[in-house]
Amino acid sequence: MPPKSPVSYSLDEFVQSTSETDKGHGFFEKETERLLEVNLNGRVNMKKGAMVAYQGDIKFTREGALDQGVGNLLKKAVSGEGMQISYADGTGKLYLADSGKKVSIIKLNGESLYVNGNDMLAFESSLTHKISMMKKMAAMMSGGLFNVLVSGQGMLAITSHYEPRTLRVIPGNPVYTDPNATVAWSGNLQPEFKTDISLRSFIGRGSGESFQMKFDGDGFVVIQPFEEVVMAQAAG
Repeated sequence: MPPKSPVSYSLDEFVQSTSETDKGHGFFEKETERLLEVNLNGRVNMKKGAMVAYQGDIKFTREGALDQGVGNLLKKAVSGEGMQISYADGTGKLYLADSGKKVSIIKLNGESLYVNGNDMLAFESSLTHKISMMKKMAAMMSGGLFNVLVSGQGMLAITSHYEPRTLRVIPGNPVYTDPNATVAWSGNLQPEFKTDISLRSFIGRGSGESFQMKFDGDGFVVIQPFEEVVMAQAAG
């Protein structure tokens, strides 16, 4: 048999195969499945710590303690932690990622969406947002303590471990999810929390109990095939 042709690993070929390409899709583009490119000309809101690179004249600031109002300031003081937003202002290209998670881009046209605080990557400043603390002890013990409600006209980018899946919620036929696998849900749904001791050994890795989120009504819930347990960290 003739010898196999050697595989090329030249630097030029590596640079060419991994180079950034402008796809012309607008404000948000998926540079790869796990890397978001923001074509910035103004402001974008992003998860604190999500910036991995940028080009141009861009300045970064953290959301102020009172930007979400006195109520949320008190929640942070009580809980000792919170989902933190940063602002990027300027002109250029901004690259965002979060622990190698898959990026999904969504455009809201007057709708609203709840996103688990662990899974929000970035959103346009044209969208209104409100960070809320899940009050039930079940949510606190499962690691999904905060979520962010975004509403209005604009684009947002969320992340998930592997491929996300959307489940329809129909009145009278509720959907139950593991909080650690729940990414987002429609803005008209208000989940309830329940404990099922019988499922303790099967789901709910973040605690000794099986805490579930119950969604009932007319809407949807987005899940991921992964239980993401995030340890609480003190707000800096």
